[in-house]
Amino acid sequence: MTRKKVHDKEFEIYIPNAEIQRVISEMAKKLNEDLANKDVIFLGILNGAFMFASDLFREITLDSQISFLKLASYAGTSSTGTVKRLIGINEDIFNKTVVILEDIVDTGVTLDNIIKQLKGYEPAEILVATMLFKPDAYTKDLVLDYVGLEIPNDFVLGYGLDYEGYGRNLADLYRVIES
Repeated sequence: MTRKKVHDKEFEIYIPNAEIQRVISEMAKKLNEDLANKDVIFLGILNGAFMFASDLFREITLDSQISFLKLASYAGTSSTGTVKRLIGINEDIFNKTVVILEDIVDTGVTLDNIIKQLKGYEPAEILVATMLFKPDAYTKDLVLDYVGLEIPNDFVLGYGLDYEGYGRNLADLYRVIES
């Protein structure tokens, strides 16, 4: 099925799961090469990045750790512009290479907030790996080290991304159909 109704909006298929998995495999290969011989911890940003983090981490061959942070910055189909730290980090990241795993970077507000908080733990370096990037919505100047796919500034859901809490379970990525 190419269309889905989620909550009160219609969505159409945008990126099939096979393409998502291909992109993740390429990203994992690059991460494995770039981070060999480093002490690495991956930090998945919940809730949206749980599928991306899981699929990516299964392809990581490095001796590494993974953990998760939970922040919130969305309401409905747009960013609220504020970030709340809901669940903090419990692992020691001092002098480690931290790779932030994001489902999507649009404005960059959430990512900026995460990086500022993580710097206080004095990691060796902080890198960013995002499945999706919306360059037209981006308002920050942070470096995105690993970008899966660049997409237009459309509202998307599926593959971990939601609309009002619904749609995360869809394997493919969908975009909203504006009526």
